[in-house]
Amino acid sequence: MKEQLIASFRARYGRDPAVIARAPGRLEFIGNHTDYNGGTVLGVSIDRSVWVAVAPRAEAEWRLGSETHAGTITVPAADAPAKQSGAARWANYPLGVIAALPKFGLRRPAGFDFLAVSDLPSGAGLSSSAALELASALAFLALSGQQAPRETVVQLCRSAENNFVGVPCGVLDQGVSGFGREHHLVFIDCRGPKFATVPLPEAARFWVFNTHTKHALVDGLYAARHRECMAAAKALGVALLADATPASVLAARDRLPPLEFKRARHVVEEIARVDATVLALRAGDLVAAGKLLTASHRSSQTLFENSTPELDFLVDQLVSAPHVFGARLSGGGFGGAVMAVTSPEFMDAQATAVADAYARRFGSRPEVLRAQTGDGAGLV
Repeated sequence: MKEQLIASFRARYGRDPAVIARAPGRLEFIGNHTDYNGGTVLGVSIDRSVWVAVAPRAEAEWRLGSETHAGTITVPAADAPAKQSGAARWANYPLGVIAALPKFGLRRPAGFDFLAVSDLPSGAGLSSSAALELASALAFLALSGQQAPRETVVQLCRSAENNFVGVPCGVLDQGVSGFGREHHLVFIDCRGPKFATVPLPEAARFWVFNTHTKHALVDGLYAARHRECMAAAKALGVALLADATPASVLAARDRLPPLEFKRARHVVEEIARVDATVLALRAGDLVAAGKLLTASHRSSQTLFENSTPELDFLVDQLVSAPHVFGARLSGGGFGGAVMAVTSPEFMDAQATAVADAYARRFGSRPEVLRAQTGDGAGLV
């Protein structure tokens, strides 16, 4: 990817980049919608990334390009970049990073040329948006001769997505991309946030089945779930749902609106599953961990209602197949991808059988990706 990026940058801008940074996509291992509720979550950075190249530009303007989007977007290098719309919306991720820099005591870069390339599929629940933010932030800091603690970079990128892009995500996506480590999972206590790594048993393999489906109202649905969780916390008398327990939520069933009860129950039980999964992984028990992953999906399916028939079908097929420890949707839901954790004996033939069954049911084939763990974001 590095050579491809340099060649593409040279072809577009007529010179070599000064800085290259990369940031990996991530799989949400377990902890669905627990992050903005102050809970815990496990994620894994993978060996597919977004790569960003930048070079200084004498003119007071920021020029942004992407190999996955046509044209080059030119924005005045002003105090506050303007939010883009239409086909240029992808640029809101790097522009959001620029907008957030002063909030963290950092300078905005002067004029530059920017190009992003990726081997990370978008819309697959792998958080290509957070990877673009992390790679952009590291490139902008290096270009302007600044450094910042990794925790600050992660929080800066989350702020960009919350306040500029307008998605009320928690810190999971940016945290895993920023703190990833090969052969490990990233454990995040989102209240701090605090970051740690958990060794992954050697027998674990990751498969991603991308349905390429996406609910037309996905942004609104995500925001609705956020509102429902905040309303449930208020009704329970706690600041965030992480302050509640499964027992306290069940005890409040009669005084919570049914929708808020379901959302709260999913979140508090999911936090408990995260903690149980950490214990299972530290013990090297992939069978127990896999059962927790599948239980997580069933909760997303029935309580949080952010799954889809396509995702449910894939999970059903996978958990009934040999050599699969567990499977669940990965990401915000409402479409996207399913992650399966398997033994090494699960190979292309088994993955093809699952994809064939999906094609017979829905008339299109899911994209199948075999993913490995990878290190977190950094300068190249």
